[in-house]
Amino acid sequence: MQSQISLQGYQDENGKFHSFPGKRQKEKQALMLQYLASKFEAGKIYSEKEVNDILNEHHSFNDPATLRRLMFGSRLINRTVDGRQYWLPTL
Repeated sequence: MQSQISLQGYQDENGKFHSFPGKRQKEKQALMLQYLASKFEAGKIYSEKEVNDILNEHHSFNDPATLRRLMFGSRLINRTVDGRQYWLPTL
């Protein structure tokens, strides 16, 4: 039996994330990062600013840099070595 993981309680009335799950909430962290990655278009190259803008549309705790790093570390997005370009990985 698979448990349902919910991000309820992390989103405000507009659907924006107002906080990031704590260190012990690995499944919720992964779910939130996957949700954010779903907001990017496959095959498109994004600048760091564009990535920040998209992330800021979906969260209000004002930390797009951490979200970018976590998404990269989770292999949900790729980037150039200098961090100037980002894209979704191909399957």
